[in-house]
Amino acid sequence: MILRCLEKAPVDRWTDAGALLSALRAVEEPDKAASIASFHKTSIAVLPFKNMSADPEQDYFCEGLAEELINGLTQIKDIRVVARTSAFSFQGKETDVREIGKKLNVENVLEGSVRKAGQKLRITAQLISVTDGYHLWSERFDREMSDVFAIQDEIAEAVADKMKMGLSGGRSEGVPRRYTENIEAYNLYLKGIYWRRMLTVDRVSKSVEYFRRAIQKDPGYALAYAGLAYAFLVLHSYSPTPQKDLYPKALEAAGKALELDDGLAEAHEAMGVIKSHWEWDLNEAEREQRKTLELNPGYIWAHFHLANIQLYRGRFEEAIVGFKKAYELDPLNPAFSRNMSECYLHQGRLREAEEAIRNAIEIDPFLPMTWIFLGYVYLRQSRFEDALEAMKKDTTKGSFQELNLGIVYARMGKREEALRILDYGRERSQREIVSAYYMALLCFALDKKDQGFEWLENAYREHDIWMTSLKIDFLLDGVRDDPRYRSLLAKMNLA
Repeated sequence: MILRCLEKAPVDRWTDAGALLSALRAVEEPDKAASIASFHKTSIAVLPFKNMSADPEQDYFCEGLAEELINGLTQIKDIRVVARTSAFSFQGKETDVREIGKKLNVENVLEGSVRKAGQKLRITAQLISVTDGYHLWSERFDREMSDVFAIQDEIAEAVADKMKMGLSGGRSEGVPRRYTENIEAYNLYLKGIYWRRMLTVDRVSKSVEYFRRAIQKDPGYALAYAGLAYAFLVLHSYSPTPQKDLYPKALEAAGKALELDDGLAEAHEAMGVIKSHWEWDLNEAEREQRKTLELNPGYIWAHFHLANIQLYRGRFEEAIVGFKKAYELDPLNPAFSRNMSECYLHQGRLREAEEAIRNAIEIDPFLPMTWIFLGYVYLRQSRFEDALEAMKKDTTKGSFQELNLGIVYARMGKREEALRILDYGRERSQREIVSAYYMALLCFALDKKDQGFEWLENAYREHDIWMTSLKIDFLLDGVRDDPRYRSLLAKMNLA
């Protein structure tokens, strides 16, 4: 997006003109104007700041600066801040701010640019009304790198002051909290966040090293410990490293973050995920996520994790409310639509399940598990060929995709193909990690109950991430009366 910079005098003039246009519209369309004023006026999307430096590797800093502002603004209860995934989906695209406002349902957009040369910084920022395209505020900062925290404060204060619309308080609520005064540690932390989002083994592993280096620079950097904990949690979904080797590291890092700062929302979020996926303690997991939201009501991932906890417990309606809340804050994040679809799927609401999963696919057809879930929507309708076709498109290749295809083959009566995949999974499990949970589901689909429960016990011992679906998975409907199933439910605190 081409950034526009205006001097202070023109900004004031355009702001007055914008106010005049809004007043005229209110006369012509009072109901619509009232609706906009009550809902949109306090909504904002912070776009990733554009990297104007010669070094493309400075992208991490530009994204980090924008995200710090997002985190700060979410602290203001009367401002709706679009989450990072949706706001950053326009990165590198020449999209008009009016179109952005329409897609994200916001009235204001904050955009900017960063030019970094050595320790010199030039940061520009503009707050724009999407209704008329006028600048509500703009500023340029020529400072040293050591002033980056002060710049963040000034931008957040200016945006908060423009948007608070009469909210009381002294120092602006939107000023991002500082967790370190060490600029070097802060830079390393931003690099850790940047690489953690890449979702490949090598890149998430790289993020682990950056978080560790940030901690070396500042051993009291609680936020870096929380970032490290979550990097281990992300890594277990993409790495061949056994979960039993990763979760203790995540637990140690999250515990250290809470020891340093019990009021850190990110640390409680990480601990909540550990409690649900490693310790199977959903009561404590729920308490941790609610604590996260108490500390930061706009924390999008806490809403998501809390909804997943309700889903695991079979409290489908509560889960749907949570997923919808997450979707409202981050409408272009496909994970929220995907998991909402999973909820509808296990509840048996197949029309809504298909609608939600197709929305996720439209946003990102490469997101893992989207096509798998669409396949299961078809499977529950006995549309076997459609289920196979969908699952073959999923990006989760290898044994996981094969096991899901095997379940469909078994359900449609193609026993030989299903048995071949079962043998394939058993052979591969001797030399690499194969989901014991999905091996069990395939055995049950083939009416091999004893083998299925052996695999489920393995899944329990290995802390297979899919074991959280034990209570709700429709693929287990045929074994729910088996005492071995009820015993597992009890051991996982899901009875």
